[in-house]
Amino acid sequence: MLMVSKPQHEGPRSMLTQGDDVEIHALAGRGWSISAIARHTGRDRRTVRAYLRGDRTPGVRARSAPDPLEPFIGYISARLIDDPHLWLTTLIGELVPLGWDAGYQCLTRGIRRHRLRPRCEACAGVRGRDTIDIDHPAGAEIQWDWFERRKAPWGGTAYILLGSLSHSGRMRGVIAEAMDQPHLVEAMDGVLRRHGGTARDWRTDRLATVIVPGTSDVQPSFAPVAKHYGAIVRPCPPRRGNRKGVVEAAVRYLTGRWWAGLTATTMEEAQASLDRFCATVADDRPRGHAATVGVIADAEPLLALPAAPYPATLRIDRVVRPDATVAFRGNAYSVPPGLSGTTVSLRHRLGSTDLELVAPSGARLGVHDLRHPGSGETVRTAEHRAALEHAILASFTSARPCDRKGNRPPGPAALAAAARLRGHEPREVTVDLARYAELVEVLR
Repeated sequence: MLMVSKPQHEGPRSMLTQGDDVEIHALAGRGWSISAIARHTGRDRRTVRAYLRGDRTPGVRARSAPDPLEPFIGYISARLIDDPHLWLTTLIGELVPLGWDAGYQCLTRGIRRHRLRPRCEACAGVRGRDTIDIDHPAGAEIQWDWFERRKAPWGGTAYILLGSLSHSGRMRGVIAEAMDQPHLVEAMDGVLRRHGGTARDWRTDRLATVIVPGTSDVQPSFAPVAKHYGAIVRPCPPRRGNRKGVVEAAVRYLTGRWWAGLTATTMEEAQASLDRFCATVADDRPRGHAATVGVIADAEPLLALPAAPYPATLRIDRVVRPDATVAFRGNAYSVPPGLSGTTVSLRHRLGSTDLELVAPSGARLGVHDLRHPGSGETVRTAEHRAALEHAILASFTSARPCDRKGNRPPGPAALAAAARLRGHEPREVTVDLARYAELVEVLR
């Protein structure tokens, strides 16, 4: 005799998944009875019947107790419409006198479940908002954004300016030492020359180095930069970062694909790694059915670049090393001897080949010819070399070293200081010769 095991009884809280719901409806469509389906699936007959009748929804557990929020939904909805940012601790203080006794967690869970708190467009950002892909004509726009990461492999913080062509999605980046306006200009020029030209419009967020804070107007100091390259600056509307979604997506992409596995130990190595990644992996991303990012970007009509970058002046502070040099982009440049440990200023005008070194007093310490970044060269002028050799040779001595084990008790200055510490201020001894003569006459 065939024995069929009796399924365990399941209470009204039993929940079916979408797959279970599909299965019981398929079996019912084949003519199976409620009991047969229950035995086959191991479910309670009341559960199967409720899902077949549409009384239950797959993935939603039926409540075995009444919802404590139900009587208060009207009041809660009205209060949250009055103030979408109302604290729930304040709300529960209003509900308790009205009969609420279910606790704070039950209130927060119920408000989320019933979606009673309305959306505030001014504060919610882009999440949950309707979106649409914006059509960007070829060569019309490039989007800019800083990509900042702390704890760089070479120490400190990495500042990476990304420029992404809105039509093709091609990205290029330049690693900078800071985010001030001269470094921004230098990085922009580097990105544009890696693209081979510039788009007609520059889309930026509300960078204080580009846009006057609180307005949509271009900074007076940045306007000549845009004119130099023949571009129009178009800031994003306030709190609408998705307007430059192409470069935002580039930041996310580089974070996961390039930065996460970066092994470079210097900024120059990291820049070379970034250039290789953008020109190979990033440009090989599919774009459409039969093209890649690189293929589409090569066909974009970009504006030609000026022969030289905009002549902004970089100013960087550096500490002089014991060998009378300062480091700048993978090379060392000399200063006069005697400044070890002093902070000096380095100035470089974009487009020139000179690096000027200035003392804290404002005096010029020297001018050097720039070397290629990361070359590892030490550049010294003839004057600095001669002065350093003279200082080193003059410091040589043939005197015997100090006797570190000699007897040197505390001197007068140390004894006087010790007396002051003990509270006994030493008094100066004064000898009166006239009084001394009187004492001698008496003794005679």
